[in-house]
Amino acid sequence: MNRAIQYKGYAVTPIAQRLPNGLFAAGLTIQRVALERVGTAIAAANESDARSFDALDYFFDEEHALAYASRWGRMWIDNRKRAP
Repeated sequence: MNRAIQYKGYAVTPIAQRLPNGLFAAGLTIQRVALERVGTAIAAANESDARSFDALDYFFDEEHALAYASRWGRMWIDNRKRAP
């Protein structure tokens, strides 16, 4: 299960991968979303510069793994935006 979110111009897709030992590995993909104006509508076009982060940490519960990955992705974006 994964739920993509939009955050500050990025699409964040958290992933919880079930491992053979029953734990869930938290991971995510972060992709910048470019906005294009088409006529009077604004369409989102994904760029190909996606970054994947695997096995950030391990959890007994899938929901905890997804929440952690989502929070980690938002913090990564915030820290990246502060850098010059």
